Amino acid sequence: MRILLTNDDGIHAPGLKILEGIAAELSDDIWIVAPSEEQSGAGHSLTLTRPVRLRRHDERRFSVSGTPTDSVMMALSQVLGKERGPDLILSGVNRGANLGDDVTYSGTVSAAVEGALAGVRSIALSQVYAKEGMGDDVPFAAASAWGAKVIRPLLAMDFARRTLVNVNFPACAADAVQGIRVVRQGFHDYRRSSIVKGTDPRGYDYYWFGLQGVEHTPGHETDLEAIGDGFVSVTPLQLDLTHDASLSRLADAFADIR
Repeated sequence: MRILLTNDDGIHAPGLKILEGIAAELSDDIWIVAPSEEQSGAGHSLTLTRPVRLRRHDERRFSVSGTPTDSVMMALSQVLGKERGPDLILSGVNRGANLGDDVTYSGTVSAAVEGALAGVRSIALSQVYAKEGMGDDVPFAAASAWGAKVIRPLLAMDFARRTLVNVNFPACAADAVQGIRVVRQGFHDYRRSSIVKGTDPRGYDYYWFGLQGVEHTPGHETDLEAIGDGFVSVTPLQLDLTHDASLSRLADAFADIR
């Protein structure tokens, strides 16, 4: 099995090293194509206004001067394009949660989205952490111990077209993880998200976006509750964003317009 690894924290991120260890439990045919710098919050963005550069670090390790989406596209078309493509794309392990509607901002999830669009089985993995501002000191013990356990059953399944799986590991020791829970996506309340205002040395105001204090509106059995209860959350995501229930009402609203 050929596995492509990528992320949004960058080629030198500790979480990518953890992901290499997880992938090594599944295969010895592992390729890495990741952003050269951190791209957290990049979402499903492409680099269109400047050239993208590909750097080779060793035989199967590359970095891209762009976004996670750029990295997957470069991997599929330039790095592995002349050979057979990957059988599996793993994105992460992200430093921090990708829960609820955070997936729309997430470069980690978006790399898996790009893989799913290309028809490759794709899984995003993220490590939740309890303390804010931990930097590179995030404990990845739960992800390291449970990563392969989560992925193996997924390899035996057929993924529906244009779907991916989003996995989050709880912020606890590996032996404190309660198990694996398959749940739907939850939702946050971003009306209380923080924007920190400051003044630079030249006297100009700047604004720093943060997620501290974000409330969540729990439903029954969502990824937010699963993580809160100490479970690994596994959530299938689909790329078709059409709200089917609104189609007929919208069609009726425009029916008499000529």
